[in-house]
Amino acid sequence: MANLTLRVPDSLYEELRRHPEIRWSEVARQALVRKLEDLRRLDELLAGSTLGRRDVEAVSGRVKKAVWTRHRKPSSRATR
Repeated sequence: MANLTLRVPDSLYEELRRHPEIRWSEVARQALVRKLEDLRRLDELLAGSTLGRRDVEAVSGRVKKAVWTRHRKPSSRATR
């Protein structure tokens, strides 16, 4: 099995040390496994995509603008 070294801020390390009952290497391993599972699912979803980088950036821009516009409008509850 390979080893992986992580660098963490001193403040985080001190907090981790307050819980020696936790196997932090196991927590990190599980988090890495979950992240890789998410990436595999994303890769599967995108495998058949014909969108290029410019297409994705255009869609992303429209989505961001729509979200910003929606949240910028005063809610109907505020006027009641």
